[in-house]
Amino acid sequence: MSRPPTFTPPPGVDARPLKTVRGDFATLDARPAGEAKGTVLLLPGFTGSKEDFIALLRPIADAGYRAVSVDGRGQYETSGPADDESPYEQGELAQDVLAQADALGGTPHLLGHSLGGLIARAATLRAPADTFASLTLMASGPARIAPSQQARAKMLTDALGVLSMAEAWAAIQAMDPPEEADLDGAALRDRWLRHSPAQLIATGKQLCVEPDRVTELAAVPLRKHVISGERDDTWPIPWLDDMAARLRAHRTVITGAEHSPNTDRPTETAAALITFWNQNPINPGSTPSAPSTESTPTTP
Repeated sequence: MSRPPTFTPPPGVDARPLKTVRGDFATLDARPAGEAKGTVLLLPGFTGSKEDFIALLRPIADAGYRAVSVDGRGQYETSGPADDESPYEQGELAQDVLAQADALGGTPHLLGHSLGGLIARAATLRAPADTFASLTLMASGPARIAPSQQARAKMLTDALGVLSMAEAWAAIQAMDPPEEADLDGAALRDRWLRHSPAQLIATGKQLCVEPDRVTELAAVPLRKHVISGERDDTWPIPWLDDMAARLRAHRTVITGAEHSPNTDRPTETAAALITFWNQNPINPGSTPSAPSTESTPTTP
């Protein structure tokens, strides 16, 4: 679970609904002072929310990009049915992303963290040409999650079938209590309670059965970026390295970060993302160049 430093938007970041043909989605929206170089659409991971990117939004906007992080259907402040899993099928969530991109206008850069990366991939594979300017997969791997994490996800989805959200939260805290330095647990609990249990059950199952679609994605003529921490229990780093090579993607490893570089090392993560977006885009229909790799050290 990503633990953002705050749930309060900083100055210059507005909480506002994004109205689309598939409904309204809660967002945090940061705009640059002048004309934007482009727009970035950020999708959070399993049990997460738009606030997982809160420390990235102002740095991205200060670099000249409009940054919009979104709660997906059934996540935190975006409503969704509590007892019907069908609206949370991956294809439905991918269509939501395409509607969000259309509502934002232009050709946004797309970024997905963890589960959000799988949804971003599905949206990219469904998208008409030139829908997105680039795709960034953040701590999001080639297929299903690691066996140890599959066991945890199954435990959670099974529990949500018989427990209330409040009871499930208490059980989670008993197994994995937050660190003392983390955000006040009340804010995390409130976010959890506002998630749809059907969304968590449906997407938890997806994480355990996701097929390898890297070959399909590699065929899409789009600039790609694989970014992660230097440690990851959900998709091990060698899996991410191999996926980046297969995608011929730019590869960034954030030193000192684990599964959530966006909250573990936001300054370094924002800098790496901005560097990638500032690169010259490929021409539609062309083949991306060989992958480049960088390791971003932490700042003492």
